[in-house]
Amino acid sequence: MSTKEQTQGKEHLRAISERVLLTVALVIGGLEGYDLAVYGVTVPSLLADHALNVDKGAAGTLGSVVAVGMMIGAGLAGAMISRIGPRRLILASCMIFSVGMLLSAAAPSVLIFGLGRILVGLGLGIVLPTLLAYVADLSLPGRRNRNTGIVMAGYAVGGLAAPLLGAALLPGASFRWLYVIGIIPAVVILPFAWKLLPETPVHLLRLRRTESAHRLSAAMGLPEPVLVAAGKRHFAGIGPLFSAGVAGATILFWIMTFCGLLLVFGITAWLPTMMQANGYSLGSALLQTAAMWIGVGVGVIVGGKIADRIGAKPVVVTAFLMGALSLVAMSLNPNVVVLFILMFLSGVGFIGSQILVNGFILTRYPDDMRGSGLAWALSFGRLGAIVGPSLGAWVLTSGLSVEWNFYTFAIPAVVGAIASLLVPRIRVSEPGSHEQVGALRGDVPAK
Repeated sequence: MSTKEQTQGKEHLRAISERVLLTVALVIGGLEGYDLAVYGVTVPSLLADHALNVDKGAAGTLGSVVAVGMMIGAGLAGAMISRIGPRRLILASCMIFSVGMLLSAAAPSVLIFGLGRILVGLGLGIVLPTLLAYVADLSLPGRRNRNTGIVMAGYAVGGLAAPLLGAALLPGASFRWLYVIGIIPAVVILPFAWKLLPETPVHLLRLRRTESAHRLSAAMGLPEPVLVAAGKRHFAGIGPLFSAGVAGATILFWIMTFCGLLLVFGITAWLPTMMQANGYSLGSALLQTAAMWIGVGVGVIVGGKIADRIGAKPVVVTAFLMGALSLVAMSLNPNVVVLFILMFLSGVGFIGSQILVNGFILTRYPDDMRGSGLAWALSFGRLGAIVGPSLGAWVLTSGLSVEWNFYTFAIPAVVGAIASLLVPRIRVSEPGSHEQVGALRGDVPAK
């Protein structure tokens, strides 16, 4: 068999169905949610482990290094995705955060545990924007929001699995087993991902493998991608994002991800404590948090489907405002039934807003800016992830009235809604054009 025939055979194997693509991506998304949430679940056990000798200050630092690692990882993804391709980047990042989980599980000292958490953050920072851009590249335009929502529903399932497994295993078993459990799915899924996941048509065009790109697009029923940034000089994939017709949207996307990740990390870190401060028991507060995660999973799938029909902008604006209104309503100390309903709905506003922002970014940028655009937005947004927990701690210890625990997080939700509303269409020059004739890029697919 010739080399060309072997290459075509591999490409045929990798022209997978949407169902298989989403299954693999869903598992990887679930790994991210679990690996991120498991630390909070194991903090009480870490504090009680005399061998590691972790105090509350060290536990706070260990929690922060993940966000720093994710910020660096997202920046690396933005710089590298157009060079080495999303497929290899996804596989490499899964190996990185799996090694981090292994180090955390076997750590003989707090230093090694911290190194493990940095590697987890680095891998997760790379994989999230890369995975979502990859799924968007291999999805029909009318299914991109829905498909990325399904992947992020896996993130919600992984986030929910961590406290449920912790409740089942702790304190009877060592907390280290929770980190081992996080490695097992990665070991199982990586061989399948290596064999089944194709390279994207966009990256094949970057490699000048035009025939392979066309063949893969036809096999998967995808429209032919267009490279609008081809030949443009840039540093680390960031230059085209600030070119004429694109810069305004890029700045607003960065503001949105800052607000969204501030809410995600601030709310998830302090919500049970906030509800206890508002008069609820710890058990009730934890169940309320579980209701929120269920709302995330349901909300991002439904929101993604709606976004594919009417466009992502109104859905994202609504999600941010829903989060703000839910926080204000919670500050009024409603009865338990109303509170659980609010928690379910607020899952879309607290965490779903950022997930839907990811879909907005992916559908608004041109094909070959999609991956780097999302990665750099998330890298900047990680500053919000660092600010969020600190902001919550400051409010809780400031002596302000209990209501300000909720108002403080409602403000960035409103800012995120305003920034989303202001995002313009992107105008880019068509490749090879001698005139500055722009192609308008919106978020509603052509019918």
